[in-house]
Amino acid sequence: MNRIAFVVIYPILKGISILPFSLLYLLSDIISFILFYFLGYRGEMIRKNILLSFPEKSIKEIRIIERAFYTHMCDIFLEMIKSMSMTLESINKRFKVNNINLLTQFSKNKRSVIIMCGHYASYEWLLFKAKAYGSSTYGIYTPLTNIYFDKLVKKIRQKHNAFLISRYHTLETIKEHQKNKHTAIYGFAADQSPFPKEKTYWRLFMGNKVPVFTGAERIAKEFDIAIVYADIKRVKRGFYETNFKLVSDSPKQTIENEITDVFYNMLEETISSDPSQYLWSHNRYKYMDKAPK
Repeated sequence: MNRIAFVVIYPILKGISILPFSLLYLLSDIISFILFYFLGYRGEMIRKNILLSFPEKSIKEIRIIERAFYTHMCDIFLEMIKSMSMTLESINKRFKVNNINLLTQFSKNKRSVIIMCGHYASYEWLLFKAKAYGSSTYGIYTPLTNIYFDKLVKKIRQKHNAFLISRYHTLETIKEHQKNKHTAIYGFAADQSPFPKEKTYWRLFMGNKVPVFTGAERIAKEFDIAIVYADIKRVKRGFYETNFKLVSDSPKQTIENEITDVFYNMLEETISSDPSQYLWSHNRYKYMDKAPK
């Protein structure tokens, strides 16, 4: 069944990928209109997430964010498909990095770097700038259950000189890189909501107490890997820019959860600047009722 699904769907994805951007965004407008006004795709969850994050906003303001988010969600999805056929020239035109030196300084000194970001704006295209980063670049990801689409995703990344590491093999892969003195850059979209366990770290996120991942911090401390935050912003439709911000260049000297806290503080500031660009369709607060007293 997986192969049949791939054979049927792949030509459609390929056809979408060769559309000019003007038609791509027209398609996005049509899909987002249908999802918002007719299907209400994940509508209750999206509204709940935004309301919990911005309780001070009026219903009218929440509704405006919701509608803008649906357009953003469709844009991002179609831009991911578009990347199948995008050239490096097109990527460089549409995704700018304003202070690349903050990242490349570590590569020049043979130090690996962890890039932390949230599911905000064009976090997917961040990896496509890999050739400019100065070291082999890896994105930490959850493998797709359909092995054919999983291979396709890897192929698209490798076209732009980036690679993927399964989140289930992250630590062992980085250990191997360190053992072989392989300088690398690792991208973590670190704002997922983990299933809470006894030692889970809980903190406020947009005013709500939630469990958070600390994996990037723990890896950085173990191997003394520098950490930067990718502050991605949408300049206009289809165009993005990133400013890297130093989180820590001496992670071993930080106290427990300090790096994670700095990351979340930076992410909250980014989200507040334009809430419509955050991925509200994921259940960010699904465990908040389990928070320790």
